[in-house]
Amino acid sequence: MRNLKLVLIVIAVALIGFVGFAMYRDGKARIDHGAADGPLALTGTAVERGRYLAAAADCTACHTLPGSDEYAGGVAFRLPFGTLYSSNLTADPETGLGGWTEDEFVNAVRAGVARGGRHLYPAHPYTSYAGMARNDVLAIKAYLDSLPAVKNAVPVSELSFPYSQRGLMPLWNALYLPSVGFKADVAHDENWNRGAYLANELGHCGECHTPRNAAYAARDGQALSGAVTQGWKAYDITAAGLATWTAEALETYLATGHAPNHGIAAGPMKAVVAFDTEQLSVDDRRALVRYLLGDAPRTAAPSVQSVADPASVGAKLYAGACAGCHAPDPRAAGDGSATLTGASSVRDPGGTNVLRLLAEGSQHGADTGFAMPVFARGYSDAERAALANYVLAQWGGLTPKLTPNDAEIAALP
Repeated sequence: MRNLKLVLIVIAVALIGFVGFAMYRDGKARIDHGAADGPLALTGTAVERGRYLAAAADCTACHTLPGSDEYAGGVAFRLPFGTLYSSNLTADPETGLGGWTEDEFVNAVRAGVARGGRHLYPAHPYTSYAGMARNDVLAIKAYLDSLPAVKNAVPVSELSFPYSQRGLMPLWNALYLPSVGFKADVAHDENWNRGAYLANELGHCGECHTPRNAAYAARDGQALSGAVTQGWKAYDITAAGLATWTAEALETYLATGHAPNHGIAAGPMKAVVAFDTEQLSVDDRRALVRYLLGDAPRTAAPSVQSVADPASVGAKLYAGACAGCHAPDPRAAGDGSATLTGASSVRDPGGTNVLRLLAEGSQHGADTGFAMPVFARGYSDAERAALANYVLAQWGGLTPKLTPNDAEIAALP
């Protein structure tokens, strides 16, 4: 009976894959990319444009292991259904992209189909890159081809069933791959449209900031509304979610990794700042901010009343381990570089990023002048939970009840 069920499952998967391939081949998932040139209007050689576009597309953060060769791949993405490893993008002919044609590269970037018809998984953000202009993709190829070839065979992905069945990807693409690439919105000006392209196509902000369904596709109608990815919370960056941010504050955050009374970039966002938004021109960064903030009126951040117990275990731990870098009190003066006042992380009842920071530190990425140590090495799960509860009560005005188990889970890879 067990073998029969297995055979039926295999047959069902094969049929679904066949139907999906037929749908994909018949054009239901083909993309109308529009113009060959994007809205950035870059100048210089293809390699120079490609260097800038590769940064804007945040390729380094996903394809470069800290301390390893640039773009040699092997970065692990631990997802609910298994672990994927990023590809080697160097020109090595055996383990990288050496010898790939322009069409093969464009197809992999925008449609998720690699050389030889091998389907990629959407951990590669091709559902966002689907809207990239062809000449922008080719400029990135020219830049990657100009770099030293690095021989590096990345680990094989380890996925649970049925996600391990690549034959299902044509069906997934038919359901979720956009059918239309980037097109300027005539209701908005040039800067807004440039920002939209930087956010949605190149920067693929929605890949982390949009919640996903069981099929790992972005949920309809919830773009940029916030999600948890690889244990880190990517906050709501819709115009409503950013209502307390001024344009100046958001520009400063994207350029430096921190903004007074808003917090410091950490985890994956720290790498995004270092390898992407920090590298943008001032005008492009302003266009990105213009798009994200929209025309919604700015509002003042709500005042927070501390409800922390100064005699708690968390308070004592904070005084000994944290107050030297962070302000001891929400009312303390300072330049804001290490203040916790106003930070999204301390206003999250679940304490997702506070616990993650205590477990992992601030990780590699933007040089904000501030480095968070790895507290998991010297503090128990119970101590980190107590410390997080104190921080959320002191700076967020919350009454959290985080447990040692919560701290343990946050420390898992």
